[in-house]
Amino acid sequence: FNKAQQDGFLPFVESGTVTLVGATTENPSFEINGALLSRCQVLVLKRLEEEALSELIARAEALEGRSLPVEASAIEPLIAMADGDGRYLLNLVEQVYAIAPATGVLTLAQMSAGLQKRAPAYDKGGDGHFNLISALHKSVRGSDPDASLYWLARMIDAGEDPLYIARRLIRMASEDIGLADPTALMVTSEAARAYERMGSPEGELALAHAVIHLATAPKSNAAYKAWGAALAAARDTGSLMPPKHILNAPTKMMKDQGYGEGYAYDHDTEEGVSGQNYFPDGMARQSFYQPKGEGREKPIAERLAWIAKIRAGKKDGA
Repeated sequence: FNKAQQDGFLPFVESGTVTLVGATTENPSFEINGALLSRCQVLVLKRLEEEALSELIARAEALEGRSLPVEASAIEPLIAMADGDGRYLLNLVEQVYAIAPATGVLTLAQMSAGLQKRAPAYDKGGDGHFNLISALHKSVRGSDPDASLYWLARMIDAGEDPLYIARRLIRMASEDIGLADPTALMVTSEAARAYERMGSPEGELALAHAVIHLATAPKSNAAYKAWGAALAAARDTGSLMPPKHILNAPTKMMKDQGYGEGYAYDHDTEEGVSGQNYFPDGMARQSFYQPKGEGREKPIAERLAWIAKIRAGKKDGA
C-alpha cells in the first residue's frame, strides 16, 4: 500500500475495527505513515545468537538421524556463514548433507568450496545503506582510519554504488575537515574522478586513499557551521540591499545616486585591507566563520584577528 492508501486504514485501526498485522524486511519507519505507525507495536526480530544457531544444527541432526558430516573445526565457520539467519543456516546444513560422501566427513576446505557463498545482507535503499554510510562518516569524523576503511570495504563488498560513496566523501571533506586541510576537498574530488575513469576494482583504491586522507586530517566543522548561519541570516534579511559604496556605477544616473561613492580599493591601502563595511546598511556585523585553529585554520584565525583590529581602528577613526 502506498502512503495515501495507508491513510484510509487509520480511522479503522484507531477504532479497533481492523487489527493490522504485518511483517517486513524493511524499516517500517521508512515505509509506513507516522500516524499509522504510532498506533502499532513494532517487534524487531534480531539476528540469532551462536547458541541458538547451534541448537538449530542439533535439531537438524536429530531429524536426519546422524551427525552433520563435517569435521569439528568446520562447525563454527558454518555458523558464521549463516550471519545470524536461521533459515539460511538450515539451507547450508541441507547442502552439507547433500554434498558429503556416504561415509566420512567434509573438511573445512571441502565444505567452504562446496557451499554457495551468501551475498552480504545489504539493502541499498534501506537500513543497510543508511547504517553503513553513517558508520563510515562517523568513523572519518572520529579520526579512525582503520574503522573507516572497514566500513568502506563493507559497502563496496555489499555492492554499494562507489560513486555514491565518492559523493559522500566530498561532502565529508567540506563538512568535517574544511579549511583545516583544504587539500581534503581536492583529494576526494580527484578520487571520484579516478573512479569514473578506472571503475572497479582499480578505482576502489582511490576511494580508500581518500578515506585514509579524511580520517587522518585535522578536523573542523567551522565552514559547515558558517554556511548554515549565513543561510539562516540571508533568509531572515533577504530584501536588504548592499551598501551603495560597494556597488558598481556604470551609468551617470547611478553615480548621481551615490553608487560606488566612498569605496576604498583595498590594494591601495597600506595593510591591503580597507576595513570598510560590506554588510547591508542597518544590519549588524555578523561573525559566521569562526575558525577553530586546527591545522591550516590556525593561521587563518590569526589573520582574521588582525583584520578585525584594522576594522575596529577604521571604525574608531584611527
